[in-house]
Amino acid sequence: MSIELRDTDVIWRNAKLATMNPAIKNTYSANVNGDSIDGLNNYGILEQHDLVVRDEKILAILPTGSAPTNQCKIIDVEQRLITPGLIDCHTHLVFGGNRASEWEQRLNGVSYEEISAKGGGINSTVNATRNSSAQQLEIASQKRLNALIAEGVTTIEMKSGYGLDLINEEKQLNIVRALAQKNPIEISPTLLSAHAVPPEYKHDPDAYIDLVCDSILPTLWQKQLFEAVDVFCETVGFNLNQTKRLFATAKRLNIPVKGHVEQLSNLGGSELVAEYQGLSVDHIEHLDEKGIEALSRSGTVAVLLPGAFYFLRETKRPPIALLRQYGVPMAISTDFNPGTSPFASLRLIMNMACVQFGLTPEEAWQGVTIHAARALGRADSHGQLAAGFMADFVVWDAQNPVDILYELGHNPLVYRVYHGEIMHRDNLNRLSELNYLNEHSICDN
Repeated sequence: MSIELRDTDVIWRNAKLATMNPAIKNTYSANVNGDSIDGLNNYGILEQHDLVVRDEKILAILPTGSAPTNQCKIIDVEQRLITPGLIDCHTHLVFGGNRASEWEQRLNGVSYEEISAKGGGINSTVNATRNSSAQQLEIASQKRLNALIAEGVTTIEMKSGYGLDLINEEKQLNIVRALAQKNPIEISPTLLSAHAVPPEYKHDPDAYIDLVCDSILPTLWQKQLFEAVDVFCETVGFNLNQTKRLFATAKRLNIPVKGHVEQLSNLGGSELVAEYQGLSVDHIEHLDEKGIEALSRSGTVAVLLPGAFYFLRETKRPPIALLRQYGVPMAISTDFNPGTSPFASLRLIMNMACVQFGLTPEEAWQGVTIHAARALGRADSHGQLAAGFMADFVVWDAQNPVDILYELGHNPLVYRVYHGEIMHRDNLNRLSELNYLNEHSICDN
């Protein structure tokens, strides 16, 4: 391949690339207890290759030394591993307060029903979010985001859903927008007003869906505050008819949909999401074969959330074997939220997905790269190391992709590159010390 380089281009030289490109198949050979084991992996490994970056995108991938150097910048990574940037495709990062005391009560034997009757559960987070100023919420959210950025996340989804009225849903999404403007990370905002029935509509959930469809959704869409619409379709959330009305409203406005479905029971929510060509179905522990068939036909991504499975001490695992059988792409995510998955570590979640759900390390990596990108409608630009894709990647002090999710407790990240912008690990560590809100707060009162 012949290319002309500019002096502003950057060559990441002498790397081991885990491209996550499904067109690149690699055989591997391992030695276990003296026995040789051969197999196939889907990391898309390219040994001794250079990654050429121009502006915000990857220009080319070439064998090391084959690219002309001219006066462009060269960074020798000394055979370290480069992977796509991690993508966290399902989070509830913006909220007020926390529910640590409720968790302690549950561990001490107090039932969820008792906690909820005393104002606990999701309504406690709704109250805390409503009662928090925009500045307070942004400061708290920034700290959570810092941890994910420092671990190599370059794209993240953030949902509303703790405001549950127009003013506070807009407040949450404005904070998401502010975080996107102030941080080296791409944020995909999602409207989750249909997360729960707010206290003021406790006895009339249909009227609340009216409010979402007739006011909250169209108003905030017009303000360009979100990219997709989500819903908690469940026995303790919204039924199929209410969900269908929400999706129909979104469809009229050409808004993509996704759904929290089949977490606690099987209502058929996944089939409904598939009917509307939804981006993803999330949780899905109770998903059945009929639902999986529908997902396979629609191309909808199954998002697995092992953090919530672990934290709630669930026992029914998602139907991994059937998802594999039908070729349904599986993403994984932190589901960061105060009630069921307070884990700001995507590497930990990758480990959990392997240990708890039986994913292979390759599947875990696909789940935070190519499949996560697809779950966010970014399959053609994110989640791979390939020419024309965004220059979002991580240089690791590691030799193999499995190392990143195997040994936790220290951070092997050396460089995090976002849209071509280079951040060294030392820069990332300083993120936790930033107090930028003193000068750049979205709320002055």
